[in-house]
Amino acid sequence: MNVLTDASAPPTSGEIPSASPLPALGWREWVALPDLGIDSIKAKVDTGARTSSLHAYGIEPFERDGEHWVRFRVHPIQHDGYTTVKVETPLLEQRWVKSSSGHKSFRCVILTNVTLMGQTWPIELTLVRRDDMGFRMLLGREAVRGRFLVDPGLSFAAGRRKRRKKKKKKVKRAPAHKNEHPTSEHESL
Repeated sequence: MNVLTDASAPPTSGEIPSASPLPALGWREWVALPDLGIDSIKAKVDTGARTSSLHAYGIEPFERDGEHWVRFRVHPIQHDGYTTVKVETPLLEQRWVKSSSGHKSFRCVILTNVTLMGQTWPIELTLVRRDDMGFRMLLGREAVRGRFLVDPGLSFAAGRRKRRKKKKKKVKRAPAHKNEHPTSEHESL
């Protein structure tokens, strides 16, 4: 008779098998890209994508002292087209990448550090215009392989980003006067 014990039972969402020393990530996480000057950016953890990608615009490869570099801009905050980070970094290579829709594009690839759950390590990051996508960054399977398990039932397992409090605008109201009385159109003078 084959009986499952507690140790061999499949884990429920959010639980990690006790034999696994790897921490669990959710399907979306806040990460940092310290080499690029990005303290926090919301990333979709996408095990279907081999390489990680970053929403960038104004992507311009150039040469500096005989080396290949790339300059670009990033809007790290979703739905915020004002906050911009300008970046210049060495270019690792340019390669053809096929998107989930099957469309191939020639992309710049950089090597940069990512920070998540107290760990910092280098990842390859393709630069692509992701205006129509919901996330500014995709964290692909090569970036998380051997470091984390991915639990699609979790969200922000590493914690939520601290939001800055917005200042409330004060609305000035005209002072009420004692002599002011509402009148109706039926009153006669």
